Amino acid sequence: VQLQASGGGLVQAGGSLRLSCAASGSLGAINAVGWYRQAPGKQRELVATITNGLGINYSDSVKGRFTISRDNAENTVYLQMNNLKPEDTAVYYCNHRWWSEGYEYQNWGRGTEVTVSS
Repeated sequence: VQLQASGGGLVQAGGSLRLSCAASGSLGAINAVGWYRQAPGKQRELVATITNGLGINYSDSVKGRFTISRDNAENTVYLQMNNLKPEDTAVYYCNHRWWSEGYEYQNWGRGTEVTVSS
């Protein structure tokens, strides 16, 4: 399953963007899809994750501003980002984990760049 992230761009502080992570096939019966980001000179960090059971987790830095959701029929996960701040500037990556027969698998998509100007 390949992941295609899109929706990044340049936005002013306070603005919004919606990222999409489209999978080329089924995400699996037991799965989690997450958004991570990596700013220049920093390590990749978790932004938000959502499981197929709709369990959701956010990093403290984006709580109340970002919303993760999924459309299982379209095998797509979204990240709605509101009230963007310059510190949100990063390359955003989607990550797919799934479990099958006791094994965990993981896949990364290419990133989409988000730049927030002050």
